Parts: sequence; C-alpha cells; structure tokens
Amino acid sequence: MATDVPEPTPGSGQVKIALGASGVNFADILVVSGLYQIKPDLPFIPGFEGAGTVTEVGPGVDSASVGDRVVLFAGIGCFAEKVVADVSVTAPAPDNLTDAEAASFMTAYGTSYHALVDRAAVSEGETVVVLGAAGGVGIAAVEIAKLLGCRVAAAVSSEKKAEFVLERGADVAIRYDREDLRAAIRDFTDGQGADVVYDPVGGSATETCFRSLRWNGRLLVVGFAAGKIPSLPLNLALLKSASAVGVFWGDFVVRYPVENRANLVRLKEWCEQGLIRPHVDRVFSFEQAPAAMDYVAKRKVMGRVCLVP
Repeated sequence: MATDVPEPTPGSGQVKIALGASGVNFADILVVSGLYQIKPDLPFIPGFEGAGTVTEVGPGVDSASVGDRVVLFAGIGCFAEKVVADVSVTAPAPDNLTDAEAASFMTAYGTSYHALVDRAAVSEGETVVVLGAAGGVGIAAVEIAKLLGCRVAAAVSSEKKAEFVLERGADVAIRYDREDLRAAIRDFTDGQGADVVYDPVGGSATETCFRSLRWNGRLLVVGFAAGKIPSLPLNLALLKSASAVGVFWGDFVVRYPVENRANLVRLKEWCEQGLIRPHVDRVFSFEQAPAAMDYVAKRKVMGRVCLVP
C-alpha cells in the first residue's frame, strides 16, 4: 500500500521533480529483494527512473529551471509523487513522448546505446543477436542496432513476441523456446558467427551465444533476467579472440555524466525524429507496484511497464 512520507527538499546541485510516471525495471525487483549490486539502507523508496516536471532547484543548479520537463535516473526514490535527484542524472525529456513513454526512455535506451556504441563499438554491417529482445532494454537494442546499420536477430520466447520484434525492425526473430539457438545464429550469420550478442538474460543461453560468436566477437553482459549468473570457459575467449564485455550503465551515468548526457542528446534527437519510441505495455497505479513488478519478473512484458500517481 502507498504511504505518505515528508516531501523532499533539494540540496546543492539537486532538483525536485513532480513525477508524471515512473518506469519499472527488472533491477527494481532485485533491489527490493536485496539481490542487487547496491543495497540501500532501510527503509527506502524503490524506483530507478521516472519523468516529470522540475518544481524546485537547489543551490548551484544552472542547467535546469522550474517548469522543465525531464527524464531522470535516480537509482532509488522514483516510486513516488515527488523525488529529489542530482541534476547530473536528469536530461530534457523528448518533446513527443507522453509521461509514461518518457519514464520508459532513459534506462532502456541509455543502456542499449552505451552497450552497443561505447562498449561494443558496433560497425555498420555487423551482425547483432539480441536476447530477451521483446523486453525493455532488448527492444531498445534492436532499434538502436538497426539505426547503426547492423543486421539484427531478435531472440524471443513466443509467437506474439516474435511478431512484436519484427514490427520494431528486427531482420529475424529466433524462437529459442522451440528452436536450437546456436543453429539459428549459425543460419542467421551464414555460418560465420555473430559479431555481437546483447545479453540481458544470462542463464544457459549465455554460453551458447559465446560459442556462437565469430572471431573478435563481443558478448555484452547486460543482466541476468533468467535468474542464474552463468560461467564461461575462458578457452573460448582465447580460441575466438572474443570478449565478454560488462555493461553497467547505472555506474556509467554517475562516473561519466558528460558522456552520458551526450548519448542522451543523440537518443532524444532520434526519438523526436520518430526513429525510436518506447513501447509501454501496461500502466499501473502506485498502489499496484507489487503487481507491476510481478508482471516484469514473470517476463510477460513487451516493451516497458510504468507506474503513475
């Protein structure tokens, strides 16, 4: 159930934001379960990201003003009507998005752009395999890889999800619930292996995909939605001159705020040009937050889930 807490006040370098919507991420489930890399002190308000309007600015803030419509990645605190965040983790919201769409924008597209561009340095014409492709970060990776000129195979677990990823631009949908993943990747790449695998799933699929890389291939380690953190035989990296590349976008936002903002500027331009757009699967009220996280945990989502005040 929702609970009233004192209204936050921005400090130096911070802004207060009246949230129009909050995105629900798989990482939110890990945080409230105590399984995430970062464990906030109890009690805390969960919620990694949101979108809304700046209502107050703290001392030393000159990059945001009252009335600005923004997206933000706060780490915690966004399952609320108002949140205080460092201005460095906010960015202007794309003008053409609803609050729910904007609340679904920053983490999914920021993560996938950082993974494909900063970490994998994908090139036009390369082959990219996206696991969990119908989910929030997965479908963002499909869209971004296509914009970067790659051929994209989207791996999904149902016919409905296959239709969804093909509609969003994937060249091929791989049904790994009913076909051999390694054989499907071999067919997609004409036996050469994939240049890049984008993996937010983990579990048994990770080693299969690492074995399916070509020479100098890159496995992007994004998350472990399957629940199991896999291990890899390192002789495979040697034999293929392949790389397993970690993608921790949340830490990138904090460590490299200038570079992250530059990425978000490009993503905002693409969004306002109609080249990318978050797909909101379902919207829940704050009181339904447990149901929203359960929906995400069961991997039913196509696109993103949001909470609204």
